Amino acid sequence: MGILIGKEAPDFTAEACTASGQVVDSFNLHQNIDQRYGVLFFYPMDFTFVCPSEILALSNRAAVLNELNCSVVGISIDSKWTHNAWRNTHVDQGGIGDINFTLVSDLDRSISDSYGVLAGAGKSYYPKGVSVRATFLTDQNRIVRHMVVNDEPLGRNMDELLRMIQALQFFEEHGQVCPAGWQSGDMGMTNTPSGVAQYLQASSKVL
Repeated sequence: MGILIGKEAPDFTAEACTASGQVVDSFNLHQNIDQRYGVLFFYPMDFTFVCPSEILALSNRAAVLNELNCSVVGISIDSKWTHNAWRNTHVDQGGIGDINFTLVSDLDRSISDSYGVLAGAGKSYYPKGVSVRATFLTDQNRIVRHMVVNDEPLGRNMDELLRMIQALQFFEEHGQVCPAGWQSGDMGMTNTPSGVAQYLQASSKVL
């Protein structure tokens, strides 16, 4: 897997099932996240186990994500029709219902390959050829600023994702970096020798 931090998120146009439930043939990433923060949310497969819990947790935070001016795009190797069927399956039956973001189809694996998140032979729990649990956060210029990858049994924390968006926006607004455990409303750190000394004097015992 390559490191995409500081690079423009690879663009793509693909089939998808949108947040409104519409099945489309040409969903474009860069158009969708233009002038907004973006979350690209790769996951292995529809109708599986950890995946619906992650997707519902992300969809349940749609209002906060919208307040943060952030678009979310889910991506797996399933077809647009499978995405649609999963959306039309009630949560009591293992479905995801009317989630609040688009699911993109990556049947030919080209999107996952361009992001370096296609599972291959190895000692992880992923079947070969699926997208791994990878998340990419882009800024308003479509530059990747955060990325994280989990092994298949390990579900992601959506509140940590929100924290990363808030931290990025804090840095952009104030020019201060966000130290360990930073939460919205906390003080930042000036990234100079005197700045770190001042921050650690006030906060080292509560980190």
